[in-house]
Amino acid sequence: MNEQPIVLWLRRDLRLSDLPALLAAEGRRVLACFVLDPTLEASSGDRRLSFLYDSLRDIRDQLDGSLLVVRGNAERVIPEIARTIEADAVHMSADFAPYGVRRDNRVRKALGDIPLRAEGSPYAVAPGRVLKDDGEPYRVFTPYFRRWREHGWRAPADTGVGSATWINPDDVSGVRGVAIPKAKATLDFPAGEHAAYERFAEFMADDVRAYNTNRDRPDLASTSRMSAYLKFGNIHPRALLAELDKHVGEGRSAYIRELAFRDFYADILHQRPDSSWWNLNKKFDAMEHDSGADADADFAAWRDGRTGFPIVDAGMRQLRDSGFMHNRVRMIVGSFLVKDLHLPWQRGAAWFLDQLVDGDMASNQHGWQWVAGTGTDAAPYFRVFNPTTQGKKFDPSGDYVRRWVPELAGISGAAVHEPGALRPDNYPEPIVDHKQQRQVALDRYKNLT
Repeated sequence: MNEQPIVLWLRRDLRLSDLPALLAAEGRRVLACFVLDPTLEASSGDRRLSFLYDSLRDIRDQLDGSLLVVRGNAERVIPEIARTIEADAVHMSADFAPYGVRRDNRVRKALGDIPLRAEGSPYAVAPGRVLKDDGEPYRVFTPYFRRWREHGWRAPADTGVGSATWINPDDVSGVRGVAIPKAKATLDFPAGEHAAYERFAEFMADDVRAYNTNRDRPDLASTSRMSAYLKFGNIHPRALLAELDKHVGEGRSAYIRELAFRDFYADILHQRPDSSWWNLNKKFDAMEHDSGADADADFAAWRDGRTGFPIVDAGMRQLRDSGFMHNRVRMIVGSFLVKDLHLPWQRGAAWFLDQLVDGDMASNQHGWQWVAGTGTDAAPYFRVFNPTTQGKKFDPSGDYVRRWVPELAGISGAAVHEPGALRPDNYPEPIVDHKQQRQVALDRYKNLT
């Protein structure tokens, strides 16, 4: 039996069950650690940090305090920890995001003779594994989805608290951690592994059967709300897929498709790391965007939910007040920013990353590129969402708007989406004429072709 300990470096896998990086422990002594990276902390909004900190507290409590939390650059602190405890290896889940790849390469080099071993990933099928017959990656979702299903995924890993003998960092000389920071914001749902499994069980019991028909309805609490749990690895997507395999129906199929989209966007970002902030379709680099004081004022009105378009304002206030926004509404507000206000998608993507609890680089950036028409498998640029029509279709009762825009609470039914003469004095008139701005967007698109 190998007596040397192992370092388990937790990142986007904040759980103990179904954790491939823990399989190598096999009853050995393991020091679990998490690095608070100043670069990632600075780029994360308060709610996302709060979810992270609460997830760390969940791990710490499961391990009776045996979690080392340190702050610093990983290429410095991980080798220091590994050498201090004379670790046999450092185990982790693979990271495919551009920053994570660069960081891990630096850590691997700094570790020298100590192996850095990546096992598993945050995805059902890791980026780079779903390929065409000629070995090339996919750039369109539908054929990717077919091959993704054919490829399949492994069963959940059999791991848990009992998989290792956990080293209490207080008992290790030369290892000094920091306290897990206090939550910076109040969350509307709990973080952590147990909360993730409980939430998904509720979704499977109550909402999965009608998911295909109800998932576009922001007025209904019918989505899974699993995105933040998946972002931080409180649960693995293959655990969701294993549970979905027990069911049949169009709702189940629609949900599996959404999980595939998550893998697809991660694959695209892995192929093209530059697409995190640059257009995947370079033709759109020449697109004319508005700038200056008026454009900044329009952005502020969009950000604060003061555009005068009820469904847009409801979505932006939901984001501001809860750190979440329904996916259909994300598309509506994204289209409004890019094609009604003529602002670059990157401005909206940055605001979302600042506000969203589930802010994920691959899903967020490529969701925005889908809306903007600049990405892969994108809606054409000339598809411009009419916010009033979208509101009436997907919030037919108007309940969603009335919940988040209380100024309009006195307008009943679908009329809330087009208040007209019923518009109260404390709610702004539309800041643009949608029909006119749609034509401006189309004209600018034609100038590219």
